Amino acid sequence: MTIRRVVLDVLKPHEPGLRDLTAGMLDRLDVEGITATLIEIDEDVRTVRVVIEGPDLDMDQIDAVVTDLGASIHSIDQLSCGDRVVPDQAIRQR
Repeated sequence: MTIRRVVLDVLKPHEPGLRDLTAGMLDRLDVEGITATLIEIDEDVRTVRVVIEGPDLDMDQIDAVVTDLGASIHSIDQLSCGDRVVPDQAIRQR
C-alpha cells in the first residue's frame, strides 16, 4: 500500500519547539512537505497535528523519527493511499 498523506496527532514536550520538531522531521524523512499545527497546550505536553505528504511514506520511519525527537504519535487521524491524494473537499461533498 502506497501512503501519500498522513495526518497525525502528536504529543510532545514543550521542547523541542514546533519549528525544531518540524525541521527535524523534514531533515530525516524523505517527504515532499510537513505542516505542524499546535492544537493544545497542557502543563507538561503540547498536542500537535502533523500533516506529512510524500510519494511513498514509511510509517515505521515516521514513528521512529517522531520518537527520536522526543515526541510520540497519539493517533493516526487520516491516511491517503493510492495513486493520488483525494482532497478533503471531495470527501465532504458526497
